[in-house]
Amino acid sequence: MAESNGRESPSHSTVRNVVLVVLDTARAKSVGPETTPTLTSLATAGTTFENAFATAPWTLPSHASMFTGLYPSDHGTHGDSFSLNPELRTLPEAFAANGYQTLGISNNTWITEEFGFHRGFEDLRKGWQYVQSDADMGAVVRGEDLREKLEATRTHLFDGNPLVNAANILYSELFQPAGDDGSDRATSWIDSWLQTRADERPFFLFCNFIEPHVTYDPPREYAEQFLPQDASYEDATAIRQDPRAYDCADYDLSEQEFAMLRGLYRAELAYVDDQLAALRSALEEAGEWEDTLFVVCGDHGEHIGEHGFFGHQYNLYDTLTNVPLVLHGGPFTDGGHRRDLVQLLDLPATLLETVGIDDPALGTQQVGQSLHPDSDADPREAVFSEYVAPQPSIDRLEARFGEIPDRVREYDRRLRAVRTHEYKYVCGDDGFERLHHLETDPMERTDVSEAEPAQVQAMRDRLEERFEPFGTSEATTAETPMRDGTKERLADLGYL
Repeated sequence: MAESNGRESPSHSTVRNVVLVVLDTARAKSVGPETTPTLTSLATAGTTFENAFATAPWTLPSHASMFTGLYPSDHGTHGDSFSLNPELRTLPEAFAANGYQTLGISNNTWITEEFGFHRGFEDLRKGWQYVQSDADMGAVVRGEDLREKLEATRTHLFDGNPLVNAANILYSELFQPAGDDGSDRATSWIDSWLQTRADERPFFLFCNFIEPHVTYDPPREYAEQFLPQDASYEDATAIRQDPRAYDCADYDLSEQEFAMLRGLYRAELAYVDDQLAALRSALEEAGEWEDTLFVVCGDHGEHIGEHGFFGHQYNLYDTLTNVPLVLHGGPFTDGGHRRDLVQLLDLPATLLETVGIDDPALGTQQVGQSLHPDSDADPREAVFSEYVAPQPSIDRLEARFGEIPDRVREYDRRLRAVRTHEYKYVCGDDGFERLHHLETDPMERTDVSEAEPAQVQAMRDRLEERFEPFGTSEATTAETPMRDGTKERLADLGYL
C-alpha cells in the first residue's frame, strides 16, 4: 500500500491527521452566519460544498455510507437490517491498517459496537455515558417523575456493574450540563486526550454531535436568540416533540408551535457550532490544527413542519438529504464554494487521497469519488438517495397507536431519488413517483411528472443505470437483536 504511514506523497497536501465531525440532523438550509458562525468561518477559510447530499434520510444508513462508500441497498444497513455487514471494509479500518490511531465518540445510539460501527476504532466511546459501560441507564433518564426513576433504577441497576451504573445515573440526573446531550463532554474529553497523548502516529478522530436531533432542548441563552419575539422559552420547551405521534395524527401542531420548534432547532445548531469552536481550539492548543484535515457534515436533515412532516422519515425531500459539508486543511484551504453535486459516500475516497493512503480493500469496494481538487474524477451529473425500508415499520406504528391514518400506510414502501441541478425525481416500489423542476420549484411543492413524461423517463433511466429494479438488489444481513436499553433510547429519539 502506498504511503502506509499516512504522510505526504508528492501529489498531495501535508495534512496528516483527519477529524470527521457529524452534526446529527443538520440540514443545509438552516446553517449559516447567524446559526453557525464557526462553521461559516471554516467554510470561508476552507471549502464548502453547497450541493452535498446524504444517501439516506436517517442516521444508520447514512453513517454506513460514510464509512463504506456505498449506497444503502449495497451496504445493506437500513430499516430492514440494522447491522453493518462484517465483510465490508470501513473507513476506520482503512486508517487503522495504514498506521493511524483511530478514535471515535458517538452520541447517537445507532453508531455503536452493537450495530457493527466499532470496527477499525481502537476506542469508540458512548457519549451518553459518564463511565463507559455496556449497560444503558436510559430508562432512568426518561423517567417522568421520581417514582418512575426509582423504579427504573431498581430494575436496571444490576444490569452489569452496579457501581458503574450508579455513577451513570448520578451523572445523568444530577451533574449533566443542562441543554447538552454529550457534545460538551466529548469536546472536553478530546481536549484532554490531545494534551496528554504521547502517540507518534497520525490520528483519525470521528465524533457525532446529536444536539440538533429531537428532542430540541438547547440551553435557555441559546434558545432566546432564535425563538419568535412573542414566544417564551417555557412555552417553546413545553411543546410535545414526538415525530411519530405527529405523523400518525396522535396530536397536532400549529404553525406558531412549529415556528417555536424551528427556533429551538436553530438554537441547537448554534450550540453545537460553539462545540466546533471548542474542538478547533483544542486542536490548535495541541499544535495539531495545521496538520489536520477537518471535516464537518450533517448525516441527514430534518422536517419541522415542511411538507406536513416532523422528523426525518418516510420521504426523500431535499429538506432531509441536502446537508452541510465543509472541509478545511491541506488542499481544501481557501478552496472557496463548490457547486458541483457531491455525496457523503465520497468522503472515504476524499479523506484517504488527501492524506496519501491507498487502501485497495476500500478503494475497490466503494462507489464514491474523491473530492480532492487534483482528482481526475469527472463531476457528477446526478446524485442518488434511498429509503430502503420504513423506520419504524408500519407494524410498529400500529402496535403503538392502533389505527393509523391512510396517508401513513402509504409510507410502507421503498423510495429512490435521483437529483440533477435542474430536476429531482422520486419513485417508490408501489408505483409512487414525483418530478420537480428545481430551478422554478426549489421547495419541491409541485409535481410535474404528468407534464414532462420525457424527463420522467430520462430520470428513470438514470436510476436504472445506478440500481437494479426494486426487490432484486437490497443486500441484507441478519437483523441484530437490540438490547432493551438501546430500544428505550432509540424510542426516546423517535425511531421506535
